[in-house]
Amino acid sequence: MNNSLKLFFSLTLISATIIVTSCTTLTSDIEVETHANPDVNYKAYKTYAWAGSAQIVFDPIGQWEQPTLDMDEEVRFVINRELRARNINQVQDQPDLLVAFAAGIDTTILELKDNPDSDKKVLTNIPKAALVIALTDAKTGYAVWLGYAEAEAQPQQTIENIRTRIDYAVSEIFKPYNK
Repeated sequence: MNNSLKLFFSLTLISATIIVTSCTTLTSDIEVETHANPDVNYKAYKTYAWAGSAQIVFDPIGQWEQPTLDMDEEVRFVINRELRARNINQVQDQPDLLVAFAAGIDTTILELKDNPDSDKKVLTNIPKAALVIALTDAKTGYAVWLGYAEAEAQPQQTIENIRTRIDYAVSEIFKPYNK
């Protein structure tokens, strides 16, 4: 093998290692958990609408939230993408599901409730500092699916790092949906 080819392979290997290491490090602290009611037929849900407004931690000096990035819209964008990928489409009227999310707050603000006729509990062990995504049956008002991601707070991240972390967290939260 000539020296140019060896150099090319070495640089390619080093570049690949740096890319893999940086991606792993950026999201390696994010832990995801989901809770689903096994009695629910998730394939029956074809439409959704947003339930109220999102709740993101209040950070007026931008220590935890990048002041030039609308975190609500970033999270909403990725949730929309994940639901569309599962053939669940956004509608204005008569949705099958209502979608809500909260981050960095006490999740009681979502006002979720379990079905009293079921012994399956969806709402357990919800951390207070996390991204929580809840899907509620629009007809019954009962939470049917809940996922959350929690991680170490990382102040003053770049916009691209924040987007990468949001994308990873939301994608991982939705990974087990409808399986």
